[in-house]
Amino acid sequence: MSEPLKTRREREKQARYDTILDAAELVFSEKGYERTSMDDIARTASLSRALLYVYFKDKAAIQRGIMLRAGHSLFRRFEEARQTADTGLAQIRAMGESYYRFYLEEPDYFSALTKASTAMIEADESQAEEMLCSKSDLMELMVAAIKLGLQDGTMNRRRISDPAQTALYLRGALHGAILLCQSETGEGNDGFPAEQLIRHTMDMLTSSIAACRT
Repeated sequence: MSEPLKTRREREKQARYDTILDAAELVFSEKGYERTSMDDIARTASLSRALLYVYFKDKAAIQRGIMLRAGHSLFRRFEEARQTADTGLAQIRAMGESYYRFYLEEPDYFSALTKASTAMIEADESQAEEMLCSKSDLMELMVAAIKLGLQDGTMNRRRISDPAQTALYLRGALHGAILLCQSETGEGNDGFPAEQLIRHTMDMLTSSIAACRT
């Protein structure tokens, strides 16, 4: 097979893959995941049901494809956030801000990532590897910012013994606060406005790892 022909076929394959995910995102948003059938997705994508199964073995595999999209979207946001700040502490704060905006602006993607760890268990080897790499890429951005903070003196060396562990703590704590706000339908615990609680959480998290000033 000539290279131009191979490239064209690869582009066509990718285009169909993207069309299926676009259609699934639309139908999931309108009908909900549980009430959506493979026929619904095929019809919305203007593809045959048989062709749909060439690309995805079931609806869960399609959902995992959307989870990968969500991970890539968040990765881009984290990358852009890091570029807006010079110090490690400021980069971590910027990524925290971008994570909250991700929740506000792409709630379906945020929800998809919330379920990603469980979904990865049922994924085939190829999709599981992609999802794991996506998760690792996000963590590496945070770890790099923490390492920079330790080098530039904006983060507390006595409180951070393991940058990777600290990254997990920071993301987990902020994610938990966002879920709390989500469950309270726009208000945080005990009636605090959601944004106020998120800002307070980010203030507390950054102050917990900031270098002590004398």
